[in-house]
Amino acid sequence: MTFYLGTHIPSWLGNAGVPLFVSHRRLIGRKTFPRALTTWALDSGGFTEISMHGRWTITPTAYIEAVRRYSDEIGNLAWASPQDWMCEPWITQKSGLTVTEHQHRTVDNYLELKAAAPDLPFIPVLQGWERADYQRCAAMYEKAGVDLAAEPVVGIGSVCRRQHMDEAVDIITDATDRGFRVHGFGFKITGLRRVGHLLTSSDSMSWSLHARRRPPLLGCTHKSCSNCRRYALRWREKPLAAIEEARANNPYHLEQAA
Repeated sequence: MTFYLGTHIPSWLGNAGVPLFVSHRRLIGRKTFPRALTTWALDSGGFTEISMHGRWTITPTAYIEAVRRYSDEIGNLAWASPQDWMCEPWITQKSGLTVTEHQHRTVDNYLELKAAAPDLPFIPVLQGWERADYQRCAAMYEKAGVDLAAEPVVGIGSVCRRQHMDEAVDIITDATDRGFRVHGFGFKITGLRRVGHLLTSSDSMSWSLHARRRPPLLGCTHKSCSNCRRYALRWREKPLAAIEEARANNPYHLEQAA
């Protein structure tokens, strides 16, 4: 299981030395990039894009060009999120579209990106709100000829804000039972304790908010550690421990995976 430490500071790609999750919104417009020391994954920035505009303002062509540049100049890109459409109720209210339409647009974008740039590591993402929505979204991919069980990783969107809910656990469980290798977007420590043993990978940058609410680490001279690599790397031990706790509490699933 790979845990990608989320960061809003692109320079960490060249010095953090751990898997990172970086948003396209933090990279776009930069003239130069650091070379990545280790593997990293790209967030498309879809939640911010749609919550701000109610739609995507970045064309697939422009996004492909950016991802190609990241892959070439930064290197070590494990995968990139598509320009998916989140399905939280406040997001669909912003767009004025239905959950089903958001799903169709998510699937269509993935197909468009893969057709235009088959060499780039775009991943499919399942979007929805209720459990049946995710099953419907999976059926949309399958109807389009995408074998999700054969994909290196399948993202599960719109669950990070409700990890305490049994339904979120059911959604992850249902996906892994179907043989999907799942990435959980924005999974916090509570969620990792429940489903960390089922995930192929996950990400979180909760460390920054955590740091903002606490005094700086001893020896740090800044007022807040919300941008502090030292704090983030120390905090990273908590989700890693939560994943190990989930694995220890669910040995059956480990045997099945083996």
